[in-house]
Formats: sequence, C-alpha cells, structure tokens
Amino acid sequence: MSDYGSTPPPPPPPPGDGGGYAASTPAGGGQIEHPKGMTVLILGILGLVCCSPLGIVAFVMGNNALKEIDAQPGRYSNRQIVQIGRILGIIAIVLLVLTVIWLVFLGGLAAVSGGSGSSM
Repeated sequence: MSDYGSTPPPPPPPPGDGGGYAASTPAGGGQIEHPKGMTVLILGILGLVCCSPLGIVAFVMGNNALKEIDAQPGRYSNRQIVQIGRILGIIAIVLLVLTVIWLVFLGGLAAVSGGSGSSM
C-alpha cells in the first residue's frame, strides 16, 4: 500500500484576482483580449448612433482584427466583441447608403418639380 509510482497531484493555481481577466501576456498559456476589440465595438456603436462614416472604420478595423484573431486561435478571448462591432459597422454603412440614396432622390425630385417658383 505505498504511493510509489503514482503521479503527484497538480500544483495549485497561482494567486491572482480570480476574475479571469488577463490584462497583458498570459502567464500560463491563457488568453488575452485583442487590443482593438473595444475600439471596434465603440466605433460600431458611434457609427450606428451618431456618425455613420465611423461604421466604415469599424468594419475595416473589425475585419483586420478578426483576421489576426483567426490567425492565432486560442490567443485572444474577445472575438465576439470584435464581431459585434463589425456587425454594427455594417449596419451603419447600410444606413449611410440608404441616407445618401434618399438625399439623391429628394434632390432629383426637387429638380424635376422645378426649383424656381416664378414663371414669366
């Protein structure tokens, strides 16, 4: 009844905050957040709410960040945040295009209806 030849138990986890948030390089192969993740999300929200051209920036940055995340699977933990920001950027771009089409339509309608109010 000896323990000779059996494997020892694994060491306890290192002390930390226990929140699961890794701010810098992982100490044991854990995941870190992509540095552009929150920026893409904020740009996507701003593009949707107040400034549609920011949607283009969110879409481009989101695509680049997703390529970096997919190139190194298991390194970054915030792929969903980047994806949400990218989708919000797409919605902002669609709204921007619809707004431009609407303005062109209204401008064309004003030109066809005769912009001058006086006729002699």
